[in-house]
Amino acid sequence: MAREDRKADDISKLSFEQALQQLEGIVQQLEKGQVPLEESIAFYEKGTALKAHCEAKLRDAEARIEKIVIGTGGAASLAPLDPKS
Repeated sequence: MAREDRKADDISKLSFEQALQQLEGIVQQLEKGQVPLEESIAFYEKGTALKAHCEAKLRDAEARIEKIVIGTGGAASLAPLDPKS
């Protein structure tokens, strides 16, 4: 298995909170400005993958959330959450 495939596989196993924590750590390291160029590039690549993973986790969670809708007859039902409404 290629090194990038292992990294992607490792990231896919992280919870949202774990991925976010790693992403925050990368941002802190890069903001210090004392990371060598090659390491900065590696951090940036991993950060991009972590960001995409977090966004996917949020989309999945959003899709699972439902809202309660009261119909015209007063009956309650569940409908998918529309975050734009």
